[in-house]
Amino acid sequence: MNPNKHENPDFEQLLDYLKASRGFDFSGYKRASLSRRIDKRMQVVKIYNYATYLDYLLVHPEEFTQLFNTILINVTGFFRDPQVWKYLSDHIIPRVLEHSANGPLRVWSAGCASGEEAYSIVMLLAEAIGMENFNERVKVYATDVDDEALAKARSATYTAAEVEDLSQELLEKYFEQREGCYNFHKELRRSVIFGKHDIIHDAPISRVDLLLCRNMLMYLNTETQSLVLSRLHFAIKDGGYLILGKAKMILAFSSLFSAVDLKTRIFQSAVKPNLRDRVQLMTMAGNREVTDQLTNQYQLYEAGFQAGRMPEIVIDSSGALALTNERARVEFNLSSQDIGRPFQDLQLSYRPVELRAAIETVMQDQIEARLNAVPWNTLSGEKRFLDITFSPLRNNGSGIFAVLISFHDISAQVKLQEKLEHANMELEIAMGELQSSNEELETTNEELQSTIEELETTNEELQSSNEELETMNEELQSTNEEMEVMSEQSRIRTDDLIRINTLQDAIVSSLKGGLIVFDQNLRVLTWNPRSIDLWGMRSEEVLGKPLFSLDIGLPLNELRPSIQSILNGEESIATTTIKATNRRGKAITCHASMFPLLFPGGSVEGCVLIIETQQTDGA
Repeated sequence: MNPNKHENPDFEQLLDYLKASRGFDFSGYKRASLSRRIDKRMQVVKIYNYATYLDYLLVHPEEFTQLFNTILINVTGFFRDPQVWKYLSDHIIPRVLEHSANGPLRVWSAGCASGEEAYSIVMLLAEAIGMENFNERVKVYATDVDDEALAKARSATYTAAEVEDLSQELLEKYFEQREGCYNFHKELRRSVIFGKHDIIHDAPISRVDLLLCRNMLMYLNTETQSLVLSRLHFAIKDGGYLILGKAKMILAFSSLFSAVDLKTRIFQSAVKPNLRDRVQLMTMAGNREVTDQLTNQYQLYEAGFQAGRMPEIVIDSSGALALTNERARVEFNLSSQDIGRPFQDLQLSYRPVELRAAIETVMQDQIEARLNAVPWNTLSGEKRFLDITFSPLRNNGSGIFAVLISFHDISAQVKLQEKLEHANMELEIAMGELQSSNEELETTNEELQSTIEELETTNEELQSSNEELETMNEELQSTNEEMEVMSEQSRIRTDDLIRINTLQDAIVSSLKGGLIVFDQNLRVLTWNPRSIDLWGMRSEEVLGKPLFSLDIGLPLNELRPSIQSILNGEESIATTTIKATNRRGKAITCHASMFPLLFPGGSVEGCVLIIETQQTDGA
């Protein structure tokens, strides 16, 4: 089962589509983190399953940009994690400069995001060697897979918020302020080469003195991390330096990198090992040289040889067994009768391992040979391990006349090595789990930081809206106060109008004669109580009606010429005496006075008719 396979086949189908349609392979990314980022984007577009989101991508190709921006978390900044940059400035950069001996320097910022990391290392190096020397010697490569982030990095333009962590000295020295933004130094900018590069699939940049990869390894699974670290090791010169993010540990790759400072995650590239160094399990003990001086002290030599604690035998130039010590006879079941026999006839020549080829090599090349960690099952059935050394024996320096074969029992060391390897394996597993947890925590922290930035932006928008609402509230309050003033003025005018109307009604009601007021269209406007008493019609029955349509005891037609003369403005007053009949049917004599209804400006808007009774006939 593939450990990278997500339990949801729709999720895997979505990743396959991204790879096929856009050429971006997310198979090396941690599934938990990857699915969390994609889920976040799906929530924005209100989609809650991968199959539906895949259909959405097919219909809305512009969504790819938003999706990639969500997946590729570009959390960075100038001199992010200051303690790392201080250690670089104080310890690493001086070593790099010393090692380069005034030669060219190559720096690689892998996963550079929007460029702050690349420009930070540019400023450190420029501070160390000067701007002019920097332009002549240094070349900085900054790579990423995010086209939008690379475009911002190439522009070298940053907002005041993005450069707020820089000192005023660095801002003035390396940036030019223009239209509220900060542009990085033009001459130094030319020494930085930005390019799209997928570190998982593309060939690495080579011969690098200093490599920063602090923003992306934590998002990759273990297998992909191993591949990337191997590529990074290939890219760095022997003795060059690698700076990783704070969630990364590479103890499993100690053969490739050695730790310079674990706290700041700075490592040094190990010298590329040769084949012998890679296959040798442990360092051998020193060899004992056999002298070829045969003297009268042979018995003493023989005693010493026999008393040796490791099995040793000697094969002469003819290929016969010449000597064997007591330990060898016991361990390999040899006897004194085997002395002088061809070595190839003895079981020891091929068991526990083939020895004749090594003997011939020593005879021909006249150099020492060695077989390491040879497994050997003893006569008792116990399994042991031997290091077998083939030492050439020379006759007064004139040539090789025999080969001394020494059998070193390293069983204890092998067991210790196995225990050590087992302990290291358990330690690596534990460190891997710890590292995975640390990376997951760091990833979550990055996501939280990204979310905090989004919330800060939202909060600023809400604060702006709140300020606008407060402004509107103040304007409404001002308007309300104005309306209260206007309302008070209106109330005062209303009270005045009521008093005027009351006064007018009192005046009209106090008249002893009947009062009838009508407009230019002869429609009744006023009908006082005396008119009601005279003619028997209530005011609501006559108001608004044509005067000459009223059926009352007053002969209105007799008044028509005078009324028309008043309305035409021909006369200012007209009077006449007419006979009429009141509401009780009694005949009365009335004195009618007519006046024009004048508005301000002198316009005649109607007529005022006052009827006064002089006598009542038959009353």
